[in-house]
Amino acid sequence: MDYNEAVNAARKCIGPYCKACPVCNGAACRNTMPGPGAKGTGELAVRNYQKWQEIRINMDTICEQKELNTEIELFGQRFSYPFFAGPVGAVKLHYGDKYTDQQYNEILLRGCAENRIAAFTGDGTDYNVMIEATNAIGQLGGQGIPTVKPWDMDTIREKMELVKRSGAFAAAMDIDAAGLPFLQNLNPPAGSKSVNELREIVKMAEIPFILKGIMTPRGALKAVEAGVQGIVVSNHGGRVLDQCPATAEVLPSIVRAVRESGSRMKIFVDGGIRTGVDVFKALALGADAVLIARPFVTAVYGGQEDGISAYVDKIGAELKDTMRMCGAFSLDEINSDMIWR
Repeated sequence: MDYNEAVNAARKCIGPYCKACPVCNGAACRNTMPGPGAKGTGELAVRNYQKWQEIRINMDTICEQKELNTEIELFGQRFSYPFFAGPVGAVKLHYGDKYTDQQYNEILLRGCAENRIAAFTGDGTDYNVMIEATNAIGQLGGQGIPTVKPWDMDTIREKMELVKRSGAFAAAMDIDAAGLPFLQNLNPPAGSKSVNELREIVKMAEIPFILKGIMTPRGALKAVEAGVQGIVVSNHGGRVLDQCPATAEVLPSIVRAVRESGSRMKIFVDGGIRTGVDVFKALALGADAVLIARPFVTAVYGGQEDGISAYVDKIGAELKDTMRMCGAFSLDEINSDMIWR
């Protein structure tokens, strides 16, 4: 199976909001809430995608031929590529009835582990979602990153115990989910967290903790202050606040602020990254790795583990080709001179 076959197969069983487009650029599903599309005008998901396309590649093939290596080490684990499957929740609501969250997470985790990358799993109002996701991660020897939403502190503490029992090598929180209506209306309240609260959550985790939803240098430095081990530059796919900048637009300033602070915190980025060329651009802008969410949904719906393998092979081949054509034979050799903005 190749990825086009997975897309065609997904189109028969996904929806109604997602259209399994050949290029997932946010245009066909814009302003469909709830669902895959962006909030408000629906412009931000499109902007996320478009801003990566405006960055161009500086080709340079006057270089020594060397063996190419795309492997990355992250929190003591080695992976084949610097891209990972992002967290997705409520798949029945957003993508159709074919899979429950448990089934989706199990397929995603297995498929990613088989291809030597990692998957982030989602969270939801149904408490069983986190139980099932962490159980699936435990069955794979901890190969997965459970993502906890910014609930009240007591609920976070309970869910962190599930995370620890799973043996996961890292944990995450999508702090940008504070903008989702179902969190804002809970009692006890859920949503934004102070630096002190985040510092307490990092201690709860006892494993490397990644904070997703950073969009400013100031936010990144707050994450440094809280002691997190990684951040994801993310606007939640445009689904929590309209009229934000694209992640490609803010990534360089965030990287600069973190590095000037002396922190070695890992920096991920998501939002509209769809090809291996896009992955290369993100690394050239200073990211350590990227997250990709919606195309992995299409891959699962269109081909389960085979669909995931097809997408990983596609992205990996594109990344390798771009590296060769720019004279970068390891991830460390990718730099800002290799792109044009």
